[in-house]
Amino acid sequence: MDPHAAGDLPADLEAALATPGPLPRSTALALVERGRTQLDDGEFEGAARSFSRVTGFDDVAITASALLGLGEAFYRLDLEDDAVASWEEVLLLPESPSTYAAWRNVAAARVRGGNLAGAITAYREADRRAPLEHKAEIAARLGWLAKETGNAGAARRYFARSRGHGPAVPLAYVILGLTVVVSFLALSNDGLEVFRGLELDKAKLAGGELYRLVTASLVHVNIVHLALNMYALYLLGPLVEGIWGTPTFGLFYVLTAVAASTASFFFSPMESVGASGAIFGLVGVLLAGTRVHHPVLDARARAIVPQLGTIVLVNLAFGFLFADQIDNAAHIGGLAAGLWLGFFVPPGRVPGLWALRSAALPAGGRPWAGMGLAALGILVLVAAILAVLVVRKVPPFS
Repeated sequence: MDPHAAGDLPADLEAALATPGPLPRSTALALVERGRTQLDDGEFEGAARSFSRVTGFDDVAITASALLGLGEAFYRLDLEDDAVASWEEVLLLPESPSTYAAWRNVAAARVRGGNLAGAITAYREADRRAPLEHKAEIAARLGWLAKETGNAGAARRYFARSRGHGPAVPLAYVILGLTVVVSFLALSNDGLEVFRGLELDKAKLAGGELYRLVTASLVHVNIVHLALNMYALYLLGPLVEGIWGTPTFGLFYVLTAVAASTASFFFSPMESVGASGAIFGLVGVLLAGTRVHHPVLDARARAIVPQLGTIVLVNLAFGFLFADQIDNAAHIGGLAAGLWLGFFVPPGRVPGLWALRSAALPAGGRPWAGMGLAALGILVLVAAILAVLVVRKVPPFS
């Protein structure tokens, strides 16, 4: 009987682990599968033992798979040097299905070690072998690494590849243009009706005109008010959109605008207009999101983000000093909503430092656990907004 036949599998793999010498193919495959199960179960020492027994098997694909798993076990045991050595052994073997993952793991390890040039080389090798669904994510990683190493031209090319499916014009600029057009129309000689129809008129909102929660962000009291808000949107909008992605940015903008209007409706008697609440929302997203999720920032973002806390404090102080003219309730409501969303919703377009240092490439840019937390955060915010409308008995919630 052929000792390598699939049906000749030893009943006790522990015996195979304890016995030196060549392994039947079926046993080698079973030990690799067992090692993967042990990794999933958190039995990292056992996984290392299973994989180690298979390394050196005369089938390159099986040996490479065992070395790849052994590196993962070592990494989970905080033996990073041993992990990298195992992954690099895979790269010395002839090409196999494990080669791509090994290059990806080595690249992540080089990022963790600060060897960004080496990481770029490794990610390029990974990119050559990557399945189509991983191409955009690897391009994003290469883009940020190129940016960090000062190669702006390469960074632009990689970023273009990573977001090739994105809009030709950022949504932030579309919102900016729409707001400018509507505000100018409302400020024109014949625009009073437009202004009155879109502003956050608390009495009409209480009567059920819910659209005002959003449309109030499209009109402004004067040109200076409009210019200040649009300059802030010009700076912050593309930054948030570039990190979280266009659909998420659009959701952030609408939700924080609504949250700001809701806070104003609940706490402030004055009529209110302007995009300030949504702008404060974007500030909140950046303040919380960059600290919790640690997205890799380019030089422009690194120059802006550290100043946001000071800008918020100064603006809130002015709001309290001129409480009869500035709707601080809207500012605080938008900021709070943005902080909440930034905490719960991980970046979707660029990798965080955790992702660059990890070999994992979650589908769609976010791990499933992160998507669940994001959904929870959004639902809680929406529920809080609805609760205010219910408490105030706003139709149709009355």
